[in-house]
Amino acid sequence: MLIASIKPEINNKQMSKFLSGFRRFQKTYFGDNSDLYDSLKNGQSPKTLLIACCDSRVDPAIITDCEPGDLFVVRNVANLVAPYNPDKSHHGVSAALEFAVKGLKVNNIIVMGHTKCGGIAALMRGITDSDETEFLGPWMTIAEKARQKVLKHFGHKEMDIQNRACEHASILLSLENLVSYPWVREKLMNETITIHGWYFDFEDGELLALNPETLVFEPLVEADESRVSLNMLAKEKGGHVEEHESFK
Repeated sequence: MLIASIKPEINNKQMSKFLSGFRRFQKTYFGDNSDLYDSLKNGQSPKTLLIACCDSRVDPAIITDCEPGDLFVVRNVANLVAPYNPDKSHHGVSAALEFAVKGLKVNNIIVMGHTKCGGIAALMRGITDSDETEFLGPWMTIAEKARQKVLKHFGHKEMDIQNRACEHASILLSLENLVSYPWVREKLMNETITIHGWYFDFEDGELLALNPETLVFEPLVEADESRVSLNMLAKEKGGHVEEHESFK
């Protein structure tokens, strides 16, 4: 077996942190207070689906300080949502989206991007134009429209600005792709579901939300005084999504 090739002492060292963490989790939710999981034994009823990146720095439950059962989370490279395409192929995000909307009947869908996204950086480097990867390049073609918009508006800017602009633009594109799902669109029209674009800036410790009227990402939580200067610097970076028209 492949697992046997890993030296036990190395494997134990790598796993010890996780096991210690599980012991704390176990004590909290199954020792000191088991009421929460007692209530979850017969099913889940989260009200929000959150589509996030699989980047290790942006765990949605940690960022939002949620309890188990609060969020139905889907994570993938660059927090992308592909357009509606029921072609009998394997569609992990679409399957989870369908389950959340039709089965769990969530009231909110959030697409949350973040700073320094490796998938977006690869997209801007042109990974979709090469065959250097088997899966990543084809996956990132979902956001190719965002890349093209950024090159049009920010092609003369530094790469950091282009990447940030594409991180913003890809969230907008995923929101538009969400509306291509007929059962999402129907609930939007009936006002039984809302969709939101969030952006976690872990350089400045801010959570931003897309303003649907201006297409500008604005802080969701007012920053404390210690972060005022950082916020001012962030505004100077440019690369905001407001210069992008719709992707349709």
